[in-house]
Amino acid sequence: MAEPWTVLVELLDVLRRRLHMDLAWLGRLEGDLLVLQVVSGDTATFGIGQGTSVRRGGSLYAKILSGELPSLLPDLRGDPRTSRVPVVGELDLGSYAATPVTDSEGRVYGMLGCLGRQPCLSLRQSDGGFLRLLASFLTEFVIDLRRLWDARTAVWRQIRDLLDQGGPRMFFQPVVELATGRTVGVEALARFAGVSQGPQDLFAAAAGVGLGLELETAAIRNALRVLPDMPPDVILAVNASPATVSDGLIDIIVGSGMPQRVAVEITEHDYIGDDQALLLATEVLRGHGTHIAVDDVGSCYSGLEQLLQLRPEVIKMDYFITHDIHRDPARRAVAAGLTKIAAEIGGRVVAEGIESSAELDAVVEAGITYGQGNLLGLPTADLDEACLGNRLPAAMATGGQAHGVAVLHGPRL
Repeated sequence: MAEPWTVLVELLDVLRRRLHMDLAWLGRLEGDLLVLQVVSGDTATFGIGQGTSVRRGGSLYAKILSGELPSLLPDLRGDPRTSRVPVVGELDLGSYAATPVTDSEGRVYGMLGCLGRQPCLSLRQSDGGFLRLLASFLTEFVIDLRRLWDARTAVWRQIRDLLDQGGPRMFFQPVVELATGRTVGVEALARFAGVSQGPQDLFAAAAGVGLGLELETAAIRNALRVLPDMPPDVILAVNASPATVSDGLIDIIVGSGMPQRVAVEITEHDYIGDDQALLLATEVLRGHGTHIAVDDVGSCYSGLEQLLQLRPEVIKMDYFITHDIHRDPARRAVAAGLTKIAAEIGGRVVAEGIESSAELDAVVEAGITYGQGNLLGLPTADLDEACLGNRLPAAMATGGQAHGVAVLHGPRL
C-alpha cells in the first residue's frame, strides 16, 4: 500500500519544483467536496494536509473545473477575477494552478493542483502543459488510488475510534535485576482489543495515516497514570519514536509530576542522524531526572550511531541477540561488547527476550545485569503482579552473583 503512495508524493514533489510553488496536492471529488488525498510541501503554512476537505462553492478549483478560470493563475492578488475570492485572502495565496484528473473512462476523478505563497509570474504555457501531462499520467493510478484511499480511510477511522475510546490499554512487563530477581522497572506495552493487527503493525499503520504521534502520545499518557500506584524503587519505561520525543513529550513527562521515575525508550529503527531537536529534548528530559534508553539495540545497523549520539543510561539488547545466545559465540561476543560500551558511557544493559534458563545463564555470563522476557515475567495488565520482586529461583539469583553481577537499585535503571 505504501509504495504507490510514495510514488504519488514524489510526483507531487516534481510538480511543485517545476512550477516553483510551495505545496502540491491531489484531491478526490466527493459530492460537494474536494478531499485532499496526497499532499506535498509546506502544509503548516497553509494549514491544510491529507484529509482536508474543500467545498466546491466559490472555490478556485471549481471555477477551473467549469472553465471559468484557466489552469494557471500566477498572480491571484493582482488578477481581478480572483482577488476577491475568499480563499485567496483566507490562506494569503499568491499563485494557484490546477487541472482535472480523469479515470480511464474519461470521468472526472478529482483535481491536481499547486499553491504558492507569493505570485509566480514566471509561470508559462509550457508549465500548464506539464501540469496536464502529469494529470493524464495519474489516470493510470486512479483505480489503485481509489482503493488505496479507501484502505487508508478505513485505517484512519480505526485508529481514530481507538483514540476516541481512550487509546490503548496498557500492559506491564517486569525488568529484573538478574543478581537478585528483584523487579527494578516495568515496561509499559500497548495492547489493542478487537483488532487483528499486532501492536507494532498498528503503530506503523497509524503513522502511515498521520496519527502516529497521537497514538503514541495516548499510550504514554495512559501508562503514566499508574505512576502513583507503583513502588517508589521501580522505574516506569515508556516507548517513544524520535518524532514523539521531539514533539511535546517533555511536557507530558514533566507534567506527570514524577519525571525522575520514568525511562523513555527510543527505538533504534528510526534513523536519527544529527537530529538536534531530539538531542536537545533528551537533554531537557535528563535535566528533569528522566532516564533515556535506546530500545532494540542489535536489530539494525543504526544502533551504534544511536548509542554514540544519545549516550543512553539504558541499552536494551534486542531479542535477536538474546535468542539462542547460549548456542552462538557471535551473539555472546556482541552481548559482551555492549556491556563494555555501556560501561564506557555510564549506562546499563538490559537483555530483552529471555525465554529459557540457558539464555539467562549466557546473558549473565556476558556480564549483563538486567533482563526482560517471558522467563522473568509475562506482560500483564496487573501492575502489582508486574512489580513483584524475586522472580528468579534462588539458585539462579545466586548464580548471577557468582558471575560477578553487581547489585544495583531501581532508580539507577
